[in-house]
Amino acid sequence: MVMNIQELKENMDLAIMKTMDHKSIDKDVPYFAHLVSTTENVSIFVWEQLKQVMAKPELLYEVKIWETEKNIVLYRGES
Repeated sequence: MVMNIQELKENMDLAIMKTMDHKSIDKDVPYFAHLVSTTENVSIFVWEQLKQVMAKPELLYEVKIWETEKNIVLYRGES
């Protein structure tokens, strides 16, 4: 086991859901005040948020956002 799935869920809830769920990303998330909320930029934001809350951020390999069948973004930021 690389990471406890419950811990991952808690990290995702804190880093992503509490920050972005049911919000106007452009208006309610300060990160996007002066940055267009493209799928690419959202993936970078999610990467950065997860890195901040994970006990072992080096375990984060990639962020994948599946917007539509034809628009899928993979982001593998700096370790």
